Amino acid sequence: MIVLEKCPVCGDKNILFKFSAKDNTVTNDLFEIWECKNCTLRFTQNIPGKDEIGKYYQSENYISHSDTSKGLINNLYHKVRKRTLLNKKNLVENTTGKKTGNILDVGSGTGAFLQTMKLANWNTTGVEPDETARKKALELYGIEPENSETFFHLPSQSFDAITLWHVLEHVHELHKYMDQLKSLLRPGGKLFIAVPNYTSYDAHYYKEYWAAYDVPRHLYHFSPTAMKKLFAQHMMKVIQLKPMWYDSVYVSMLSEQYKTGKPNPAKALMIGALSNMKALASIEKCSSVIYVGEKE
Repeated sequence: MIVLEKCPVCGDKNILFKFSAKDNTVTNDLFEIWECKNCTLRFTQNIPGKDEIGKYYQSENYISHSDTSKGLINNLYHKVRKRTLLNKKNLVENTTGKKTGNILDVGSGTGAFLQTMKLANWNTTGVEPDETARKKALELYGIEPENSETFFHLPSQSFDAITLWHVLEHVHELHKYMDQLKSLLRPGGKLFIAVPNYTSYDAHYYKEYWAAYDVPRHLYHFSPTAMKKLFAQHMMKVIQLKPMWYDSVYVSMLSEQYKTGKPNPAKALMIGALSNMKALASIEKCSSVIYVGEKE
């Protein structure tokens, strides 16, 4: 297990224990969540190392690797995904000003977003550490993502757009990844990083039961302040924040089940909708936020 004595984003040693959360997907083990008083990042303490964490992903309920549609929540995810994939494509094209180009999707899972961009005539490259997910991408779409080590050997200034859809919170080598992401961007290229936001209303409501803590798979729990500081440390700037409105409902459905032991779609829908209403005044309060960045 890895014990952190300073903040993994800003390096400050003023870090404090906040609470413990359960791994509701695989082991039911408890993990501590700590917070940095300087940049407000929260992070999972005593995390498994890079070579040990694989077992925490081995579940058919882990949808980004298994692509399962079993159960009400996963079925809802699949119904909404077609629209969200189109929204992501449009965001990339509108922000880059390009209808085609080179795109890299880091943590491409079973390949659904890569397939969407491929059909839109983009030249696609995917990176995915999980062998099961890579095999599923080949089976579903004929797409062959690279393994994670390939990421650090891609040629610099190769991509007009790089996307990480709920991926950055999983990577052990946070600053090494950020440096490489910057290196891989072409001049004028755009970086899209989507992460959960623990300052949202649904996170506040569900507390340690909030599904987007997803310990120990989520190593970091970002706030907008922490994300902006992370970009700045690597000489990049956040130029735009975009909401992910559906996430609040999906996460609330999981959280409600974790909290009460049974599904309650009506209650989850209410909490998710209330979270989105509060975020209308500020995207920085959305359940999940897309940070669009570029080199300074």
